[in-house]
Amino acid sequence: MCGGVLEARLLKPSQPERLVCLVCGYIVYLDPKVVVGTIIKMEDNRIVLVRRAIEPGYGKWAFPGGYMDRGEEMTAAARREALEETSLDVRLIGLISIYSYTNRVPVVVVYAATAVGGTLRHCDESLEIGSFSQEQIPWENLAFRSTRDALHDYFNGRLHCHGFE
Repeated sequence: MCGGVLEARLLKPSQPERLVCLVCGYIVYLDPKVVVGTIIKMEDNRIVLVRRAIEPGYGKWAFPGGYMDRGEEMTAAARREALEETSLDVRLIGLISIYSYTNRVPVVVVYAATAVGGTLRHCDESLEIGSFSQEQIPWENLAFRSTRDALHDYFNGRLHCHGFE
Protein backbone atom coordinates (compact mmCIF):
# COMPACT_ATOMS: atom_id res chain seq x y z
CA MET A 1 0.00 0.00 0.00
CA CYS A 2 2.79 2.42 0.89
CA GLY A 3 5.43 1.03 -1.47
CA GLY A 4 7.58 -0.44 1.28
CA VAL A 5 9.58 -3.65 0.97
CA LEU A 6 7.64 -6.90 1.44
CA GLU A 7 8.88 -9.83 3.48
CA ALA A 8 7.46 -13.37 3.70
CA ARG A 9 6.28 -14.09 7.25
CA LEU A 10 4.45 -16.93 8.94
CA LEU A 11 1.59 -15.17 10.75
CA LYS A 12 -0.29 -18.28 11.87
CA PRO A 13 1.07 -21.83 11.99
CA SER A 14 -1.96 -23.22 10.13
CA GLN A 15 -1.58 -20.83 7.15
CA PRO A 16 1.01 -20.30 4.43
CA GLU A 17 3.57 -17.51 4.67
CA ARG A 18 2.15 -14.09 3.77
CA LEU A 19 3.92 -11.09 2.28
CA VAL A 20 4.02 -8.29 4.87
CA CYS A 21 5.12 -4.70 4.31
CA LEU A 22 8.08 -3.85 6.57
CA VAL A 23 6.99 -0.19 6.72
CA CYS A 24 3.20 -0.13 7.24
CA GLY A 25 2.48 -3.78 8.13
CA TYR A 26 0.04 -4.32 5.22
CA ILE A 27 -0.53 -8.05 4.57
CA VAL A 28 -0.79 -9.26 0.97
CA TYR A 29 -3.21 -12.15 0.50
CA LEU A 30 -2.62 -14.09 -2.71
CA ASP A 31 -6.07 -15.58 -3.24
CA PRO A 32 -7.11 -18.17 -5.79
CA LYS A 33 -8.59 -17.24 -9.15
CA VAL A 34 -11.91 -18.70 -10.25
CA VAL A 35 -12.19 -20.52 -13.56
CA VAL A 36 -15.55 -21.55 -15.01
CA GLY A 37 -16.03 -24.26 -17.60
CA THR A 38 -18.84 -26.00 -19.41
CA ILE A 39 -19.24 -29.51 -20.67
CA ILE A 40 -21.58 -28.84 -23.58
CA LYS A 41 -23.79 -31.63 -24.93
CA MET A 42 -24.78 -31.34 -28.57
CA GLU A 43 -28.00 -32.70 -30.14
CA ASP A 44 -26.20 -35.93 -31.08
CA ASN A 45 -25.18 -36.43 -27.38
CA ARG A 46 -21.52 -35.71 -28.13
CA ILE A 47 -19.65 -33.20 -26.00
CA VAL A 48 -17.58 -30.25 -27.17
CA LEU A 49 -13.83 -30.01 -26.61
CA VAL A 50 -11.37 -27.40 -27.85
CA ARG A 51 -7.68 -27.96 -28.59
CA ARG A 52 -5.87 -25.11 -26.88
CA ALA A 53 -3.78 -22.56 -28.80
CA ILE A 54 -2.52 -20.92 -25.59
CA GLU A 55 -0.55 -21.91 -22.52
CA PRO A 56 -1.00 -23.61 -20.23
CA GLY A 57 -1.90 -26.78 -22.06
CA TYR A 58 -1.01 -25.66 -25.60
CA GLY A 59 -2.09 -28.31 -28.12
CA LYS A 60 -4.10 -30.30 -25.59
CA TRP A 61 -7.87 -30.71 -25.29
CA ALA A 62 -10.19 -29.15 -22.71
CA PHE A 63 -13.83 -28.19 -22.39
CA PRO A 64 -14.54 -24.48 -22.99
CA GLY A 65 -13.73 -22.30 -20.02
CA GLY A 66 -11.78 -19.40 -18.62
CA TYR A 67 -11.37 -16.91 -15.80
CA MET A 68 -14.32 -15.10 -14.28
CA ASP A 69 -14.20 -11.32 -14.28
CA ARG A 70 -14.43 -9.50 -10.95
CA GLY A 71 -18.11 -8.76 -10.22
CA GLU A 72 -19.39 -11.22 -12.83
CA GLU A 73 -21.99 -13.84 -11.92
CA MET A 74 -20.55 -17.33 -12.16
CA THR A 75 -23.28 -18.69 -14.45
CA ALA A 76 -23.00 -15.64 -16.70
CA ALA A 77 -19.24 -16.21 -16.92
CA ALA A 78 -19.77 -19.85 -17.88
CA ARG A 79 -22.20 -18.90 -20.67
CA ARG A 80 -19.87 -16.11 -21.85
CA GLU A 81 -16.83 -18.38 -22.01
CA ALA A 82 -18.83 -21.05 -23.87
CA LEU A 83 -19.97 -18.48 -26.45
CA GLU A 84 -16.48 -16.96 -26.84
CA GLU A 85 -14.78 -20.33 -27.33
CA THR A 86 -17.41 -22.25 -29.32
CA SER A 87 -19.81 -19.67 -30.87
CA LEU A 88 -22.62 -21.60 -29.19
CA ASP A 89 -25.35 -20.24 -26.97
CA VAL A 90 -25.79 -22.66 -24.11
CA ARG A 91 -28.32 -23.40 -21.39
CA LEU A 92 -26.75 -24.50 -18.12
CA ILE A 93 -28.46 -27.61 -16.77
CA GLY A 94 -26.51 -28.20 -13.58
CA LEU A 95 -23.29 -27.96 -11.64
CA ILE A 96 -20.96 -30.92 -12.12
CA SER A 97 -18.53 -29.99 -9.33
CA ILE A 98 -15.91 -27.59 -8.02
CA TYR A 99 -12.27 -28.64 -8.30
CA SER A 100 -9.21 -27.38 -6.42
CA TYR A 101 -5.82 -29.00 -6.01
CA THR A 102 -2.91 -28.63 -3.60
CA ASN A 103 -0.39 -25.98 -4.73
CA ARG A 104 -2.56 -24.94 -7.71
CA VAL A 105 -3.96 -21.40 -7.97
CA PRO A 106 -7.31 -21.79 -9.77
CA VAL A 107 -10.56 -23.04 -8.33
CA VAL A 108 -12.41 -24.62 -11.26
CA VAL A 109 -16.23 -24.59 -11.34
CA VAL A 110 -17.68 -26.85 -14.04
CA TYR A 111 -21.24 -26.82 -15.36
CA ALA A 112 -23.11 -29.19 -17.65
CA ALA A 113 -24.81 -27.39 -20.54
CA THR A 114 -26.72 -28.01 -23.72
CA ALA A 115 -26.28 -26.07 -26.95
CA VAL A 116 -29.40 -24.03 -27.76
CA GLY A 117 -28.14 -21.91 -30.67
CA GLY A 118 -25.20 -20.81 -32.74
CA THR A 119 -22.81 -22.69 -34.99
CA LEU A 120 -19.91 -24.73 -33.58
CA ARG A 121 -16.75 -22.74 -34.39
CA HIS A 122 -13.44 -22.35 -32.58
CA CYS A 123 -11.90 -19.01 -31.58
CA ASP A 124 -8.37 -17.59 -31.64
CA GLU A 125 -7.57 -19.31 -28.31
CA SER A 126 -7.94 -22.77 -29.85
CA LEU A 127 -6.36 -24.68 -32.71
CA GLU A 128 -9.51 -26.67 -33.42
CA ILE A 129 -12.83 -27.70 -31.97
CA GLY A 130 -14.67 -30.99 -32.06
CA SER A 131 -17.52 -33.00 -30.64
CA PHE A 132 -16.77 -36.36 -29.09
CA SER A 133 -18.59 -39.39 -27.78
CA GLN A 134 -17.29 -40.70 -24.46
CA GLU A 135 -15.29 -43.37 -26.30
CA GLN A 136 -13.67 -40.81 -28.63
CA ILE A 137 -12.39 -38.43 -25.97
CA PRO A 138 -8.58 -38.03 -26.22
CA TRP A 139 -8.08 -39.03 -22.57
CA GLU A 140 -4.28 -39.13 -22.91
CA ASN A 141 -4.16 -35.63 -24.41
CA LEU A 142 -6.29 -33.60 -22.00
CA ALA A 143 -4.92 -30.26 -20.83
CA PHE A 144 -5.72 -30.34 -17.12
CA ARG A 145 -6.42 -32.64 -14.21
CA SER A 146 -9.72 -30.77 -13.71
CA THR A 147 -10.69 -31.57 -17.31
CA ARG A 148 -10.19 -35.28 -16.69
CA ASP A 149 -11.89 -35.23 -13.29
CA ALA A 150 -14.93 -33.24 -14.50
CA LEU A 151 -15.38 -35.46 -17.57
CA HIS A 152 -15.30 -38.55 -15.37
CA ASP A 153 -17.83 -36.98 -13.00
CA TYR A 154 -20.04 -35.93 -15.93
CA PHE A 155 -20.07 -39.38 -17.51
CA ASN A 156 -20.69 -40.98 -14.10
CA GLY A 157 -23.85 -38.90 -13.72
CA ARG A 158 -22.63 -36.58 -10.97
CA LEU A 159 -24.76 -33.53 -11.58
CA HIS A 160 -26.25 -31.07 -9.09
CA CYS A 161 -29.40 -29.53 -10.59
CA HIS A 162 -30.67 -27.40 -7.70
CA GLY A 163 -31.54 -23.92 -8.95
CA PHE A 164 -31.33 -24.83 -12.63
CA GLU A 165 -34.21 -25.01 -15.12
